[in-house]
Amino acid sequence: MMSPTESMHRSLRSLLVFLFDLFAVVVAWVGGLLIRFNFEWPAEYEQPLLLGLGVLVATQAVACRWAGLYRGMWVFASLPDLKRVLTAVALSALVLVVLVALDRGNPGIPRSLMLVYPVLLLVVMGGGRAAWRMWKEHHLYGGLIAQGKPVVVVGAGAGGLMLVRALERSADWRVVALVDDDRSKWGLELCGHSVAGSVDELPDVLADHRAKHVILAMPSAASDVLRRATDLAVRAGAHVFTVPGLEDLMSGRVAINAMRPVAIEDLLGRAPVRIDAAHVQAMLTGKTVLVTGAGGSIGSELCRQLARFAPARLVLFEASEFALYTIEQWFTLHRPEVEIVCLAGDVKDTARLDELFAAWRPHAVFHAAAYKHVPLMEVRNAWQAVRNNVLGTLRVAEHAQRYGAERFVLISTDKAVNPTNVMGATKRLAEMACEALHSRGGVTQIEMVRFGNVLGSTGSVIPKFQEQIARGGPVTVTHPDINRYFMSIPEAAQLVLQAAAMGQGGEVFVLDMGEPVKIVDLARNMIRLSGYSENDIRIEFSGLRPGEKLYEELLADSEVTRETPHPKLRIARSRSVAASFLAELNAWLAQPGPVTDDDVRRGLLRWVPEYVPMGGRPSLRIVESESKLARAGDRA
Repeated sequence: MMSPTESMHRSLRSLLVFLFDLFAVVVAWVGGLLIRFNFEWPAEYEQPLLLGLGVLVATQAVACRWAGLYRGMWVFASLPDLKRVLTAVALSALVLVVLVALDRGNPGIPRSLMLVYPVLLLVVMGGGRAAWRMWKEHHLYGGLIAQGKPVVVVGAGAGGLMLVRALERSADWRVVALVDDDRSKWGLELCGHSVAGSVDELPDVLADHRAKHVILAMPSAASDVLRRATDLAVRAGAHVFTVPGLEDLMSGRVAINAMRPVAIEDLLGRAPVRIDAAHVQAMLTGKTVLVTGAGGSIGSELCRQLARFAPARLVLFEASEFALYTIEQWFTLHRPEVEIVCLAGDVKDTARLDELFAAWRPHAVFHAAAYKHVPLMEVRNAWQAVRNNVLGTLRVAEHAQRYGAERFVLISTDKAVNPTNVMGATKRLAEMACEALHSRGGVTQIEMVRFGNVLGSTGSVIPKFQEQIARGGPVTVTHPDINRYFMSIPEAAQLVLQAAAMGQGGEVFVLDMGEPVKIVDLARNMIRLSGYSENDIRIEFSGLRPGEKLYEELLADSEVTRETPHPKLRIARSRSVAASFLAELNAWLAQPGPVTDDDVRRGLLRWVPEYVPMGGRPSLRIVESESKLARAGDRA
């Protein structure tokens, strides 16, 4: 609410602007008359001209109020204000036409004024506002010219325009040039700054202007365009920033000048995920949803995505007290309207699961709890991986069936395909257990979703590289040829929801992971984005770790895929599971232990025939699987 002083100042400003617009009528009317008579005052026309002036001043007073001219601030005069000026001028011109038509005096009002008067009135009213804005901006920001760090803007479209206007009001930056791949813009200017050429010319433009900073003003550009511009900039020794995404800009959550350094996630970015929100809404709205592993990377993002669809409540089940506390605090701060139930517990604890399912009767269960770190699970932890990933999955899925849940969704991994490590084999065994449970029938639809690495997840390579770079290196990569599939955590979570909504039960959904990324290229890009070269921070190759393979696959040899209505989801058809599988598996899992790593591997070889531990010619299986994947893609 405005104070009395502020209200008085505002009223005074409105009065001054109103008087200026009335004065503009006098200037335009007298000026038009002088032009008509070659700047000689026609004394014989004084009476009709004074009459016309009085009518036009009164008209102007009404027209300006009606057109809403005093809503806009002169310092920000823009196209909407110009439209209001045109409206007021048009009304004044129309009254003048009527006045001339009704004038029967001798001499009468010169008809040429019907053209000259509105033109002059528009020039005075519009020009006055433009001049005031120019003077005010020079007064406020003129001292910033030639100050600030020189910066080259990549992108001369709508994003570039918004950014340049914002930077002109900043003392920190000084735009020296723009680059854009659109040839039609080359040589033109944007807000007085030239478009110097294509993105490929960025190093030369930086050198010409001695600039060391680049801002990517392409909120909706594809990741390969961002990658090319970033690579050129960092190779030229520049620091690279990017603007917020188009969705954030349009929603008003952030401003165009809320810049941040380019992150590796931007360069690995993928097209935004589109999900069938109506089907997901029907599956979740008003339902009780259980998420196991709710505090983990995927589990916590699943919880955040689930909250969008107004579930009756979210039951958050987590073994780690700190992770459970963290996700609980997020909901308290960001989504207090969502009812959450925070439960600490182990997915292998049958009594705890009985208590949970009996009390809350979840309609949908998303099972994200798992041990996922390949080298850790490979040595001295193999049996724990089996118990957590297989027994835990089996127990939660059995309870979902027993208590009549509508859906059970297992979060699986691409490491379950032709596994060469214990973790991958246990996830494949968990998939097989879910397939066997589904084949027994019942009301619960059991589905599995398989995807690769997620950017920034706990224990992933990107946080590790960031830490190594912060320490000054070296950055350790296991092998020069190793590559992995990547997707963002929100993308993975949304596709899990989409798969759950479209599944009929028993399917293994495979997410489109795009193209694999070489880890050594990832390391190089992260070093450059941090402002270093490989001379400053070297890359060392440490050798493959236990259970690690060069390439990940999304399909096993015995599988083919079929399309789904969603372009980023396919369904894998895997080999059938024997009728006696569950009884024998339960007997194996029930052994008291301890079980040695070698005994675990022998058991996994029995249950998962495609499992080939490291040393068992995995490279041959990879080549065969890639050929199978290519054939499956051709058939699709």
